[in-house]
Order: sequence, then C-alpha cells, then structure tokens
Amino acid sequence: MQSSLIGKIDKAKRYAEEKGRLSFSSLTVKFRGDNEEHVVTLSDSRWKCDCHFFSQWGLCSHTMAIQKILGEMLCGEAKEGPMAVSKT
Repeated sequence: MQSSLIGKIDKAKRYAEEKGRLSFSSLTVKFRGDNEEHVVTLSDSRWKCDCHFFSQWGLCSHTMAIQKILGEMLCGEAKEGPMAVSKT
C-alpha cells in the first residue's frame, strides 16, 4: 500500500474519533419506528418528522432520539430541546 494512502487512513481514523469536527446543518433520515417508518429531516436547524405526534407538538421520539445520537455534531437550534446534550 502506498505510504500516502496509509497516512490518509490514519488521518481518517483520528478524524472519526474527534466527533466535534462535524456539524450537521441538514439531514434526511428514514427512521424505523415500532409501528412504521418515518422520514425525519433537519434543515436550517429545524426538525420535521412525518409522524402524527410531531405535527401536534413540534417534537417526537424520532427527533429526540436523533438529537441524542448526534449530540454535539448538531448546529445551533438543532441541539436544543428535551434531548439536548448538557455541557456540564
């Protein structure tokens, strides 16, 4: 294997461990819920989900789970809400 490729592989491994390097500003996810699949989107730091609960409350278990999974990799308002990562 070429030494330049080995260097890139090592760099990729280091980057993967430093999750603070990433920030999501938009995202589309297919979320497999208990009863059906939902589409969750993030655009301009605003969440949307096609489930009924989200249409009434502006949040749901699907968006909160994604907030918890992605944590600090989210930008701005996308981090806020019941599942926001505590900085303490």
